[in-house]
Amino acid sequence: MNGPSKSLANSGWREYHEFTKHSVASLRRAPHVLDWANMPDPFRHYEGVPVLDLPADPPPPENPAGNGPALLSQLLFYSAAISASKVVASTGFRYALRVNPSSGNLHPTEFHFVTHGLRDWPDGLYHYRPSSHMAEQRAIGDFRGVTGSDTPIVFILTSIAWREAWKYRNRAYRYCLLDIGHAWQALALVAEAMGFDSKAIVDFPDDEIADAMRLNRDEWPMLIVEIRSTACKADTRETVWYGGAANQLSNEIVPHPRIEAIHAATKLIVNSPVEPASTGSGEIKLPPPAQSRRSFGEIARTRRSALDFVGGTLSISLPQLSALLTPAKPLLSFVQLYLYVHRVDGLESGVYRFWPERAELERIKSGDQRVAAAGLSLGQDLAGNACVAFSMIGDLDRAARAHGDRGYRYVHFEAGAIGQRLYLAAEALGLGATGIGAFYDEEVHRYLHVSPEQGQVVYHFAIGYPVPDPRLQA
Repeated sequence: MNGPSKSLANSGWREYHEFTKHSVASLRRAPHVLDWANMPDPFRHYEGVPVLDLPADPPPPENPAGNGPALLSQLLFYSAAISASKVVASTGFRYALRVNPSSGNLHPTEFHFVTHGLRDWPDGLYHYRPSSHMAEQRAIGDFRGVTGSDTPIVFILTSIAWREAWKYRNRAYRYCLLDIGHAWQALALVAEAMGFDSKAIVDFPDDEIADAMRLNRDEWPMLIVEIRSTACKADTRETVWYGGAANQLSNEIVPHPRIEAIHAATKLIVNSPVEPASTGSGEIKLPPPAQSRRSFGEIARTRRSALDFVGGTLSISLPQLSALLTPAKPLLSFVQLYLYVHRVDGLESGVYRFWPERAELERIKSGDQRVAAAGLSLGQDLAGNACVAFSMIGDLDRAARAHGDRGYRYVHFEAGAIGQRLYLAAEALGLGATGIGAFYDEEVHRYLHVSPEQGQVVYHFAIGYPVPDPRLQA
């Protein structure tokens, strides 16, 4: 991509966010026809580097492996690998689905990782190749100086914005950030299931990391995730680069100066004290969450994005709703959850705000919300056919006061991370879920009576009983 124009070079998160809001007028003003001949390749690979096998069909994460190759295979198989495929009946075209969700199934996120001291695995820098569940060995040696971490496994999650911009144009940067949040929690929850600790690092020098990793110009580091493993044995050696060239994803990469500008604005690291989030309570206390006996590995591998939901009278219970919300509680820092309750036994239809401190719901509106939820989500019926839909309201101003423009990333990371937890909680209960990145921004604010100072919508989500998809194949 080319660099941003001078007129956009100093633009920050607010200008970008306002410009990329959806409205009826904006969608009519800017019709977009997809250039299928120039569709980006969904898989990055490096030509001319050694490719290391990762053991196929690794055991579930509840049984962590003892050596490096098997451990890495488990981490990636349950967080980033291909999990199924779909076939287009009219053409026979087959496309892959992955364990971690992505806007439009375009997958802008790449998984790079640095290892140090893993048993039976050389120290070095690697790139995960999901198309074959293999690791591309870009270099061997000690890369702890690059990440500043002594942990045995450090993932560097990157975004290729062009993959999203091909379809979603300027709004694509929002989706890239949400997808990083999904990928972060996909990794963190697999590590937790394996008994390992993980830590996300957000304040790192972007350009220095990109240069040290020799990333292609179309690819940007977004998040660093440390994984503390016990399968360690020192294996440090002199650094040797294997070179290798990143594959070209399209015949042409169409520049999007506004995306370049917002990414440049969010590179600056600012860390000031974070103001406490607003607290409150509601009149409805959530019961203890419903339990699931399904294993984490099964849940992670069978998670899908539902195309639509069965409407009618099918409902979920209040303990099931509690089970959906409970995993999100630890992550709620800059995001508030508003619920459009359609069919939850023991809870009247309406709009509710979730107060995580006391696990309580505050009623904002009463009455049937199905038409409103679908309409606010760009007229997508699935938001009305679900049992419950969500608006995630991000406190962008509070994040910016603490972290400058870089806080824009953090709010979307958080929203995507919450989405991942909602996906897995729904799957554990035998339900389906879908993240919805497209909505009428200002209409959502007006409907929820949310002022700009209180926050702005960053993500929609829906959970219910999924309609079977005949295109799906294991």
